Amino acid sequence: MIDEFAKDDLHGRLRRDRRALLWKLDGLSEYDARRPLTTTGTNLLGLVKHVATVEARYFGEVFGRPSPEPLPRWQDSDGSDLWATEDENRDQIIGFYRRTWEHSDATINELSLDAPGHVPWWAEDTNLFAIMVHVLSESVRHAGHADILREGLDGRTGLRAEHEKQIDEEARAAYCAKIEQAARSAAPIKA
Repeated sequence: MIDEFAKDDLHGRLRRDRRALLWKLDGLSEYDARRPLTTTGTNLLGLVKHVATVEARYFGEVFGRPSPEPLPRWQDSDGSDLWATEDENRDQIIGFYRRTWEHSDATINELSLDAPGHVPWWAEDTNLFAIMVHVLSESVRHAGHADILREGLDGRTGLRAEHEKQIDEEARAAYCAKIEQAARSAAPIKA
């Protein structure tokens, strides 16, 4: 009983965070969706592509259920899953992510939480429960990155469109000024 509850809860949270990550692309130009927004090149469309690749591998190969999507071998990873090439478009990457969801969901639905799996670079074998927690952690981490990147582009924040509030620029500026003042008071800048 508790296993099914845990599995359903983790799966529901994964579904929620998948949608949140995709929502970060809504309304953006092709350029803003794919341009590097940090010094390391992190970009919104690349985050989606990366999370899709991670999910495809962990819910696929780990359980002997390879993704129907073509993926390079794990050991050949070269960082190309972190950005969209000029030959890839947003619809292709989102489509890849959505097809990955279907494959992952089938793995989650068909296996028990204690179903054994094997990750080549992990010291010990694993199971579906550990992989669900791992992939959920990766998804949440990167959805958080996407939230910050999107906020930097146009100020939009949040988990879902229906909870988004109108941006009050004046209130936001006052709030940031209050935080800045507290930081300066706590650690005065030396001239």
